[in-house]
Amino acid sequence: MSDKLLTPIEIGLTAAIVAIGDNEPLILTAHGSDQLAGLPFGPFDPLSHRTFEIGLRAWVEAQAGLKLGYVEQLYTFGDRGRHAEASDTDAHMVSIGYLALTRAAENAAPAPGATFEPWYRFFPWEDWREQPPAIIARDIIPALARWAEEDTPETTRALPRKDRVRLYFGQDGAPWDEERVLDRYELLYEAGLIEEARRDGRPAALARKALPSLGVSMRFDHRRILATGIARLRAKLKYRPVIFELLPAEFTLTELQHTVEAISGRHLHKQNFRRLVETEALVEPTGVMSTQTGGRPAALYRFRREVLQERPAPGLRVRSRR
Repeated sequence: MSDKLLTPIEIGLTAAIVAIGDNEPLILTAHGSDQLAGLPFGPFDPLSHRTFEIGLRAWVEAQAGLKLGYVEQLYTFGDRGRHAEASDTDAHMVSIGYLALTRAAENAAPAPGATFEPWYRFFPWEDWREQPPAIIARDIIPALARWAEEDTPETTRALPRKDRVRLYFGQDGAPWDEERVLDRYELLYEAGLIEEARRDGRPAALARKALPSLGVSMRFDHRRILATGIARLRAKLKYRPVIFELLPAEFTLTELQHTVEAISGRHLHKQNFRRLVETEALVEPTGVMSTQTGGRPAALYRFRREVLQERPAPGLRVRSRR
């Protein structure tokens, strides 16, 4: 047997906790001594928690006062650079990422330093609700185009850099795919255009005299975990009724549309959306009118739970006007 000491491993649980407030998708963040925003994080205690999910729900409720609704495991993040350097002797942290949804953003009392923030602060190129974000044409595409010109046989992957830029950012006739959040983030990281790449010592970032301002950076690899969560949630909307985990028990169709738009980052045609909701039969009227809309009273609806028994993949396969 080798006498070489094995590097100790610790398992942590990192949560991308999503809520909706004022028609904006919010993510719970915590700020540490480095002042960088990060996702809530807690250790897994196998003596106290029978499963990872039980552990996640327990420490989120204890630290943030939040009762989580929908919870889904995303991925295991264990790259050496995320919590440790080669010279470190402390245990290496492997984190299991989770996507969690809650309705409790307005009533929560998070721990000191924790707050809900709009997720488009961290991914400003993902918000297409009003128009294509100016940051794409102004800052991202010119920088990526120069980087793509440097592609060589040694750097080329299955898809050349130019093709990945075109496909991931919807250029030269390629459609914008809202689900490619992680692909876009990792392309920016590979090109050395975001602060996390510089912190990790990536040559492409260190070779640049200055980096463009591409959203707010996060500690460790938490922006990558958040990108994974956003992509998963955007995809999930189309074949699971998870959107209702973010809405109150009763809601107007306008509130439902604004919530879908907030998560997907796309503008939806009002009448087309209402026809889709009617066709999918995901909601039913309560018979009550809301007077809290600021205008004409609007009918209140609720999620029609019977749809879960009627078909295997109930969701909102929305189409934007672009």
